Amino acid sequence: MRSMTRETPAGLWPALQSRFGHAAPLLLLSLLLAVLTLAVGGRAARAETGPALVTPGEMQSGALLFRANEKGRYVEAPRLGTDVDLTVSGPTARARVTQVFQNPTDQWVEAVYVYPLPEDGAVDTLKMVVGDRVITGDIAAREEARRTYQAAKQAGQTAGLVEEERPNLFTTSVANVGPGETVLIRIEYQETVHQSGDRFSLRVPLVVAPRYTPAPVAQSVDFQPGQGWGRTTTDPVPDRDRITPPVLDPRENAPVNPVTLSVTLQAGFPLGEVVSANHAVDIETQAPDSRVITMKGPVPANRDFELSWTAAAGVAPSVGLFRERVAGEDYVLAFVTPPALAQAEDKRPRDVVFVIDNSGSMGGASMDQAKSSLLYALGRLSSADRFNVVRFDDTLDVLFPDVVPADAEHVGRAKSFVSGLEASGGTEMVPAMQAALTEHNEADGASRLRQVVFLTDGAIGNEQQLFDTIAGMRGRSRVFMVGIGSAPNTFLMSRAAELGRGTFTQIGAPDQVEERMRSLFEKLESPVVTNLSASFSAGGADATPETLPDLYRGEPVVLAAKLAALSGMIEVKGMIGDRPWIVTLPVAQAAKGEGLSKLWARRRIADAEVAQTLGQIGPEQADQRILSLALQHHLVTRLTSLVAVDRTPRRPDGATLSRNDIPLNLPAGWDFDTVFGKLKAKPRPEFREAALLLPAAARADTPAAANKPVPVEEVVLPQTATDAELRIIAGLLLLFAGLTVLAFGRRSKGGRA
Repeated sequence: MRSMTRETPAGLWPALQSRFGHAAPLLLLSLLLAVLTLAVGGRAARAETGPALVTPGEMQSGALLFRANEKGRYVEAPRLGTDVDLTVSGPTARARVTQVFQNPTDQWVEAVYVYPLPEDGAVDTLKMVVGDRVITGDIAAREEARRTYQAAKQAGQTAGLVEEERPNLFTTSVANVGPGETVLIRIEYQETVHQSGDRFSLRVPLVVAPRYTPAPVAQSVDFQPGQGWGRTTTDPVPDRDRITPPVLDPRENAPVNPVTLSVTLQAGFPLGEVVSANHAVDIETQAPDSRVITMKGPVPANRDFELSWTAAAGVAPSVGLFRERVAGEDYVLAFVTPPALAQAEDKRPRDVVFVIDNSGSMGGASMDQAKSSLLYALGRLSSADRFNVVRFDDTLDVLFPDVVPADAEHVGRAKSFVSGLEASGGTEMVPAMQAALTEHNEADGASRLRQVVFLTDGAIGNEQQLFDTIAGMRGRSRVFMVGIGSAPNTFLMSRAAELGRGTFTQIGAPDQVEERMRSLFEKLESPVVTNLSASFSAGGADATPETLPDLYRGEPVVLAAKLAALSGMIEVKGMIGDRPWIVTLPVAQAAKGEGLSKLWARRRIADAEVAQTLGQIGPEQADQRILSLALQHHLVTRLTSLVAVDRTPRRPDGATLSRNDIPLNLPAGWDFDTVFGKLKAKPRPEFREAALLLPAAARADTPAAANKPVPVEEVVLPQTATDAELRIIAGLLLLFAGLTVLAFGRRSKGGRA
């Protein structure tokens, strides 16, 4: 057996000479040319045919895959990551939302993404980062902004467009993202911190729940009696295509859109408890009134982030007054919490109509939370109360013909009815609200409080129809909305409660049911603070809301105003039950605040929308007010958008642009089948989780997770012609020549032996 020796690089040439003699130079040259040609051909193939093709099993992170050929090979679809950075300064919060669009394909793409924001957030800033260039967005009327974006898209320029679909639902479009490129879109907004009793909170929506959109009614005509003239019914959701993005089945798809989030909390008073209801966080204490909260993540965008805090014992504030001067104008924001009088309790008997949503979107944990909440509420009724229960999906059931006494028999029947409910079907909310607001015997109930408690996730697209119903039928009823689940439609909830002169309570987890329903019933059973008014001694104030709403226990009066001067007094007064209440605030003692002008403008815009719904102003007058305020204060509304354009054309002539609608996760706790119907099961590819798509500053390690599937879709990829194949063939020929010389050398040496 011939022994094998291993030559060092320095001894390789003498070894070749001794073994192959005069053939050694030719052999070495052939081998070098072969290796070089193969390397160049391989590099050319990789460089000119785009990203490497993969199989689902080769993936090391959650991704959507497009089929590239018939051999089971795929390429990643455009991806999205989100980083949220919030700074709370006293009564306001400033948020910076960075969306990272990455295009791992070899195509030029337009990425379109639907995402949620707080319903009262004032969106005022757009910045787009392309390579080393930062482009700042401009505000414009919606159609003008869209024309600017479309022109840039056609011209091959990278452009970003932010549009409002609902006050809590926005669309970002990014055109001409190049092969292998990453584009960052940063959106900034201002919002007010929410207060209820001694607890302050903010919510960051992270996922858009699938919305039920009722079909148009074909050729339905509404004739005015005796006039001969009427109008046809229009589509209740004319923008249904813009608010129904694709949703991933979590049984078959790995979560997408990884999120990192941090909050710098500067409360302005010594802090007590700081709690994140839905996500694990790290909390760092910097000072008695300051904390830094960091979400442990990244986490998938499938449930809202909720942070709440209280003051340290004995220092809870009941009054707040803040000021800001912008462009020569003075703005103030005031918070005043009426006292909770221990002896004050509204003794009037009540008629309470409970409405529970058991449509498909409530499947899973949401249905359990809704049923638990309603069962708790039924147990809180007193013997003097009367009640009824309405349940709805795309059908409707009213348990009793009219309100009935809250005795053991009727409450028992109601509890059995509620316990047997299951989620399925569509979400026809308007007929259910109509049934709840209908009084069958108004004279019999004139001396009683009438309250509607409506439990739902609000996952509908025809919100305006519901608002119109409440405005037209509310009568003496007060509507209390209870938001259920991990991603409720908070815009629908808060606006419906405002129009219904009630409140909005959110229940996002089973362990919140008793606490939050108890808080709601304390409001239902306590006297309302009525006849509220605010006056400014200095005069010339433009305040919002123009008419202050009635308040319930623990709710503050929140007043924003543009003033002629920072002087004089603000007087707020009202009635708590049958007792007068008054408080006076000296304007000159207001502390410095941030973003108050934006918040004032956003509230004035909401006032215009509400006034239109109540029939106080017409559509044209409302649009005029909204457009003027939005353009002046640089805000995104249903009539204005932010657009940013990189002026340098980048997409080559002749290169096609493909649109990619980035899908969303199903909200946590939702059941896919009850929302979309049962689908045929598909194979579940597996992969190992690795680093998620985020900016370097926001990147964090995540624990390994196995058995997460990779979604697969069909797509035809462009075929790019190169000479890589010819180079590889040439390299193989040279290698063959070298091997021939090697064999010849061996035979020659054997003949001489």
